[in-house]
Amino acid sequence: MAMTVVVTRNVSNRIRGFLASSMLEVAPGVYTGARLSRAVRDRIWGVLSEWFYAEVDAGIVMLWYEPSMPGGQQVRVLGSPPLDLIESDGVVLTRRELPELWITPESD
Repeated sequence: MAMTVVVTRNVSNRIRGFLASSMLEVAPGVYTGARLSRAVRDRIWGVLSEWFYAEVDAGIVMLWYEPSMPGGQQVRVLGSPPLDLIESDGVVLTRRELPELWITPESD
């Protein structure tokens, strides 16, 4: 069991109340669980994923210790572009796909 952190942005009181009932709110929109099992973490994420369809301009990020991942942590995201953690030259970086607006065709 590892520390789990959930950070929310512009979520409804329904989600805030649910998270506050299962985790400690250490700052507005920041929730921690010192010893959440994988099963409990997955159930919390399942509820958040199910309820997220009703949110407008909101975001939720969940992260926890995962020794097999770069940087030793796993990240799940709702409402923002998906992120991948990669390790490059000993530094952990986040990677996400660029929107098509930012991709320019190669000139010949």
